[in-house]
Amino acid sequence: MRFRPLLALMLAFCLTFTTLPSSASAALKGREQGNARFGNVVNTGQADACTVLPAGSSGSINADGQFKSLCLQPTEVSVKLPGNKRNKSDFALAKIISPRFNTSLDEVYGDLSGGKFTEKGGIDFSLITVLAPNGEEFPFAFSVKEMVAESKKGKSIEPGAEFSGPTTTPSYRSADFLDPKSRAKSTGVEYAQALIARGGDDEDLARENVKDDLGGKGEITLTVDSVDADTNEFGGQFVAIQPSDNDLGSKDPVDIKIKGIFYGRKA
Repeated sequence: MRFRPLLALMLAFCLTFTTLPSSASAALKGREQGNARFGNVVNTGQADACTVLPAGSSGSINADGQFKSLCLQPTEVSVKLPGNKRNKSDFALAKIISPRFNTSLDEVYGDLSGGKFTEKGGIDFSLITVLAPNGEEFPFAFSVKEMVAESKKGKSIEPGAEFSGPTTTPSYRSADFLDPKSRAKSTGVEYAQALIARGGDDEDLARENVKDDLGGKGEITLTVDSVDADTNEFGGQFVAIQPSDNDLGSKDPVDIKIKGIFYGRKA
């Protein structure tokens, strides 16, 4: 019975934590459950929303220096579907299916010089998948990487000002991504089929087998409609057109049009 003292000590230790949780653990738990702000936001999509300036905010900010906290929130995505005998090729409204509440870009920063936004960093791209009316899914990387948006009318950020310019769209997949046949650019295998007789489809097979993480180029226009000169805040709407994912070079990308709202501050 030499283990009896040890058993008694273990029993006392367990009783201590089962009879006294109301003061220590309950206090910690209560602080988390009592956080009304967290409870009102979680799983609602509000955390993905950009700040919106009050209606009627007006003023002018000199577009020289730096900008920060640029947030872009997509509200509408359209896919350019191929035409047919009845309808020409045009953008069709699509539904965002992934992710549900995490499509915005945020904390983007960069330089303001001569009425030009030059992006330098931040959360500047987001992977999104949309469902087109024809039932086809289109993944793409919503991006403002390397954005250079310039105003053609002046060097001030004020209601009605437009800033337009190119962006860079990164590849949706990385070079290490394996497709269902274990093909990738830097890992896996390169050729999944056996060698076949030349039948004129060598180019199609090469596109599927030889992977390449190709990026793309897009265009974006920021239209300012609200400015608070006292706090150096500004906001408005944006329209961006960029390519969809090309599945590491094996598919032809289509044009994606993203509309939404934006908010930012001059640093």
